[in-house]
Amino acid sequence: MLPPRPPLHADAAFNDAGATPQASGDDVANDNRTSAAEPGPSQASDAIGSSIATARNKRVVAVTGASSFLGANLIGLLEEDDRIARIVAIDVKPEATSGRKTRSYEVDFTQPTAEARLAEIFAAERADTLVHLAFLSSPSHAVAWAHEVESVGTMHVLVAARHAQVKKVVLWSQTMLYGAHPSNPNFLTERRALRAPSKEGFFADKIAAEAEAERFAQRSPGAVVTVLRTAPILGPNVKNFLTRYLARKLVPTMMGFDPLVQFLHEVDAIAAFKLAIDRDVPGTFNIVGDGVLALSTVIKLAGRVALPIPHPVADTIARLTWLAQVAEAPPSFLKYLRFLCVADGQKAQTEMGFRPAYTSREALLDFTGAQRLRDVRLLQETPG
Repeated sequence: MLPPRPPLHADAAFNDAGATPQASGDDVANDNRTSAAEPGPSQASDAIGSSIATARNKRVVAVTGASSFLGANLIGLLEEDDRIARIVAIDVKPEATSGRKTRSYEVDFTQPTAEARLAEIFAAERADTLVHLAFLSSPSHAVAWAHEVESVGTMHVLVAARHAQVKKVVLWSQTMLYGAHPSNPNFLTERRALRAPSKEGFFADKIAAEAEAERFAQRSPGAVVTVLRTAPILGPNVKNFLTRYLARKLVPTMMGFDPLVQFLHEVDAIAAFKLAIDRDVPGTFNIVGDGVLALSTVIKLAGRVALPIPHPVADTIARLTWLAQVAEAPPSFLKYLRFLCVADGQKAQTEMGFRPAYTSREALLDFTGAQRLRDVRLLQETPG
């Protein structure tokens, strides 16, 4: 039995900071009956001062990649948090279901004016926290565009944040950046070098983004910079290269290899970013589900059939299918079907207080349950 899953992308109506809630007629009548005397000038002044101080203590959170799965659901959580005064949603397209506290801005990170526009937005909205989620969850054939969005785009975002004196940055990264190698230990800590294939843009651009975050921390004394490296995300709603890979009837594997893998449930991924906003914990953290699974076990639990491919022809097949745009990932991902790439989540538990609600196995089973409904067309395919 899986633990209950919190609702995703829940939008709730909250008053903006400084707005006065309106009382109903019944409430006013009750106040007139129960109040013996109106508060004096001194009490009213104290109440106003307290309200202003409370409003000032509330946070203004800017979220890039606001229309992505992580961005949209994180904004849903922030809408429900009384400690958040305002949410600044930034994406190339407007966020579809923003609540009353959310202000949306359309910014294309590939444009030369992006940096100036972002600095203007951060300053005008007085953003004190930035959550940078504008990264691709799957490899793209548009390599140059992806580089502009992720590597150059992150530079624009963080330079703008520095000019606007943003005090806190939370950046999304991935544990896949450690790379899959035969020399990897059973669990990779945050101290390990990022050795993912440097010629593959999907990895190289994210590694460059982490370097930009490190430069931001060095040039912004006093700022809190938190990098969350998530394990591959699974769940009933998220869509990425991994969910498409496991949705195949025949799942390609490398003949003679059965590496251990780990996952992170989509609910835990969103919760980790919310936790990083709530707590000031500078540094880099692996965000992973508990436990690991052999790839062969994953395929069986998903109700799929493994299709072992001999190593000598695997690269050629992967290259051709990627060029034909029928594969989920380029040939550089074949290493992850051969070798271990499992991260250690202990630092996130001890320093951040992050504890996943779902194990890797439970995340897989939750995805599998939804996918089986999609297979028989009882559940609509997640857009994206």
